[in-house]
Amino acid sequence: MLVAPRGYCAGVGRAVAAVEVALDRWGPPIFVRKQIVHNGHVVRDLESRGAIFVESEEEVPLGARLVFSAHGVSPAVRERARGRTTIDATCPLVAKVHAEARHYAARGYSIVLVGHAGHEEVEGTMGEAPDHVVLVETVEDAERVQPPRPDRVAYLTQTTLSLDDTAAVVEVLRRRFPTIEAPRREDICYATTNRQQAVKAILGEIDLLLVIGSPNSSNSNRLVEVARSRDIPAYLIDDESEIDETWLSGVASVGVTAGASAPESLVDRVVSWFRRRGVDEIDTQDADAETVSFREPVELRRSSGVS
Repeated sequence: MLVAPRGYCAGVGRAVAAVEVALDRWGPPIFVRKQIVHNGHVVRDLESRGAIFVESEEEVPLGARLVFSAHGVSPAVRERARGRTTIDATCPLVAKVHAEARHYAARGYSIVLVGHAGHEEVEGTMGEAPDHVVLVETVEDAERVQPPRPDRVAYLTQTTLSLDDTAAVVEVLRRRFPTIEAPRREDICYATTNRQQAVKAILGEIDLLLVIGSPNSSNSNRLVEVARSRDIPAYLIDDESEIDETWLSGVASVGVTAGASAPESLVDRVVSWFRRRGVDEIDTQDADAETVSFREPVELRRSSGVS
């Protein structure tokens, strides 16, 4: 069964398109800080077209064009990138969390950020107010955290977390800090929420779940965890070449989904893998279409004369 919705979210599509448009408009090289999105296939495809991925903005020659990835960057990165022509492909929903961090810091709050240490999105958010933000990853962290201002606390979250795990962490924070303030709108993005809920909805109908996504994709890993937490075997695969046929022994029904940074072409390749092995019945889960869309980065609109 093909799970729906799956694959590209609006923020990923916008970021990938930003690099593609830049390559078409100005030609290579177009530099990209880190991976534009966390998918190896997408990165390799853009590299073949002339994109150059770098670990640091300081590797980019002065005057060159540099794209910031969908995960966002800190003010310090923006400062170090001066002298380059930057295109900000930060997902607008990540940018919202950055704005919340600045808002609470300006009001003197201690900010508890729920997220994964080392993730680029977390690093960027923490960089907005490093003296105000403390990171928690688990319920145990939430039990121990000591914000500098325990009487004036707010929490924010990474956009690609487990709904269930985050709810458990927030429950602890609310118990320990009864006046804690929450984001006006949920920080976990619509695509992460929709994909986890869609997986939960089919777990009673499948014996195995395959999640298409790269190992460093946070939202893809969370889909695997959703299934395993309910005792359904689940595996993260970059593409069909990573399917182990021994997983299918005794399995009558397989669910297939894709993380928010995995293109639909990879789903088609996995489906073809099953068809070549005689699987004819492939159903698709019913789901409302996702209608969220974002305008292209302002730097691209300006260069095309569109405001």
